[in-house]
Amino acid sequence: MELGTWLRPAAVAGTWYPASADRLARDVDGYVARADADDVPAPLAIVAPHAGLKYSGPVAAFAYRAVSARPYSAALLVGPSHFVRFNGVSIWPRGAWQTPFGPVQVDEKLAQAIRAVSPEVVENREAHGREHSLEMQLPFIAYLLPGVPIVPMVMGHQSRETAFGLGDAMARAVIGNTVLLVASSDLSHYQDARTAAKMDSVVLQHVEQLDADGLMQALEEEPHHACGGGPMVAVMHAARQSGATNARVLKYGDSGDVSGDKSAVVGYMAAAIW
Repeated sequence: MELGTWLRPAAVAGTWYPASADRLARDVDGYVARADADDVPAPLAIVAPHAGLKYSGPVAAFAYRAVSARPYSAALLVGPSHFVRFNGVSIWPRGAWQTPFGPVQVDEKLAQAIRAVSPEVVENREAHGREHSLEMQLPFIAYLLPGVPIVPMVMGHQSRETAFGLGDAMARAVIGNTVLLVASSDLSHYQDARTAAKMDSVVLQHVEQLDADGLMQALEEEPHHACGGGPMVAVMHAARQSGATNARVLKYGDSGDVSGDKSAVVGYMAAAIW
């Protein structure tokens, strides 16, 4: 394996989260210690936000506490592409992703299996270069699920066809394996906290009902409900296809909980699906 060619460097370490392993471990430990998700059965899938760690980390920790130390064979990560516009889903098919805790390996066999069953999944390395939506999951995954490989995927145009097509592909690829599905998404952006909570309640309701089709319809009517709406639909659909029957929102919050500014917030949700 040409790790040098396929080692994806951290893009936002030192800015969005600490670049020091010791400091990052203290932060993750602190967030997880304050999260309460011990009564959740082993999730097939989670939803977690992807803002700067000090803002979204306290919420994301609820999802990651629910999966901490569970015996997953791999984690499929699906997030939105914020910087590169394209159709379909870009997969990072091999190698590793660098983190302050060391490189996290990519499950090449599982990545190949997903590509083999979906024409929506392509290689577009440019889409991963600056993208933070998946990288912001790695402080938790690398630290709480050490040794678990990943399959990183970012979604371009979040069409119904792409979201449900990816969900079908993931469900087919993970048959017989204990794989964690991770949807990376923030919710509404830059509304006042009251308006944000009202907008975000639509997403929370569909997630708790495990209603991927209803969420997709809501996103088609109002795309600004969630930047990673398509990834959430894909993961919810794949989880349902894999036998999941329950979902729970573990925590909801917004950036104003940390900044103190409730006039223009970003909404965050942590959820578990089993």
